[in-house]
Amino acid sequence: MAKALGQRSYLVLENYIGGKFVSCRNHIDSYDPSTGEVYCKVPDSGKEEVEAAVAAAKEAFPDWSARSPEQRAQVLNKLGDLIDAHLEEFAQAESRDQGKTVTFARTVDIPRSAHNFRFFASSVLHHTTDCSQMDHMGCLNYTIRCPVGVAGLISPWNLPLYLLTWKIAPAIATGNTVVAKPSEMTSVTAWMMCKLMQQAGVPPGVVNIVFGTGPKAGGALVGHPDVPLVSFTGSTATAQRITERSAPYCKKLSLELGGKNPAIIFADADLDQCIETTVRSSFSNQGEICLCTSRIYVERSIYSEFLERFVAAAKKWKTGVPSDPSNNNGALISKEHLEKVRSFVALAKSEGGIVHCGEGVDQLDLPEQNKSGYFMPATVISGVSDSSCVMQEEIFGPVTCVSPFDTEDEAVSKGNGVRYGLSATVWSRDVGKVHRLAKRLQAGLVWTNCWLVRDLNLPFGGMKNSGLGREGGKDSYHFFTEVKSVTIKH
Repeated sequence: MAKALGQRSYLVLENYIGGKFVSCRNHIDSYDPSTGEVYCKVPDSGKEEVEAAVAAAKEAFPDWSARSPEQRAQVLNKLGDLIDAHLEEFAQAESRDQGKTVTFARTVDIPRSAHNFRFFASSVLHHTTDCSQMDHMGCLNYTIRCPVGVAGLISPWNLPLYLLTWKIAPAIATGNTVVAKPSEMTSVTAWMMCKLMQQAGVPPGVVNIVFGTGPKAGGALVGHPDVPLVSFTGSTATAQRITERSAPYCKKLSLELGGKNPAIIFADADLDQCIETTVRSSFSNQGEICLCTSRIYVERSIYSEFLERFVAAAKKWKTGVPSDPSNNNGALISKEHLEKVRSFVALAKSEGGIVHCGEGVDQLDLPEQNKSGYFMPATVISGVSDSSCVMQEEIFGPVTCVSPFDTEDEAVSKGNGVRYGLSATVWSRDVGKVHRLAKRLQAGLVWTNCWLVRDLNLPFGGMKNSGLGREGGKDSYHFFTEVKSVTIKH
């Protein structure tokens, strides 16, 4: 709802608990990243609100878990249809709340959010369990899978509805009820989705959404004794705190964390396709995707040509007002995040790196009302050492570093030389080489001659500091259920 507070009118969100919108005493300011102005008030929930949400989820669990997978799938499909029916409203809201372009929200975020519900509505109908015979003992063994209970779901600010629905859909498809906490910086589309729950046939208490900060609302959720399972997407540092808070309760955890993803480009790569795709993989969604390419290693014999052509292509990647369909990127999420990303560019320069385009080189031509927005052009850096923080730490912005390599072994060593292991891309026409690298690279996902091609049936997740566990068709089914082995003597 919109409320006038003082001279200005703000969008004021409410928690969604037990099928009803519930107001909160305290609120957090939420900014429009393209203008730098407060436009929304988000509930600053804590233990009290989380307790109420968990109680509602527990109460709804017996009836919802007793429904057949087909009955639950009907509800998920209806929710997907309703999101599609309101696609433009959701896209406009996601763009304003997160800073991304309306085009990206319209073509990526919102269609995928609807698809998440449809995918898991179908997927949950097609799993099988195990059976084994022990005829010599007159026994038959089989497994059954049961929902876990109340699932705690915490989603990030970069792909707000896209990643929230990626968690809610499998959780409720398998018969769990949920308490979800979106990022306090991007809560609007989650709130909008709550308005569709009753129409979709979601019973009260099956989906509860509590808004607030990580330390306060998130902490209360992951530390709640009646929430046996937590799925989190976000930073590695926050995941460490979640692990500590949940350890006394032996909770099931799925942690999808940061990445410092390499692209390894060999001399036999199709450079036209490679450059077009690597610009997209480096800068899409302002570089605010955990799968974005932030380290580019190029075989030395084509390094100069690649760098020249890549920089030229990056300069054509337009940054500006999110509503302008000619822009590829909008604004970064917050003033603090913009300053953090800029600090990495400054560090690279201080260490002798060369900034070829973007931050400090190219000026953005922004309308007056957007001059205080959090914009940063696509930035390409070379000459940075592999040991630099710029090459080691996740920047999560429109910044990528380019560096040469000489041998396949060196490329693998450089690719694996960080504490993260989420994704990697390999560019080569040599089939044997790409299979070798796919096996040797320490990454949960390896793309060859493409990027972000996703079959949702397959496992998604990282290794090393990039996460714990996998999600996807079968993996989400296993995560959101408990398996039991049953033996029948006859």
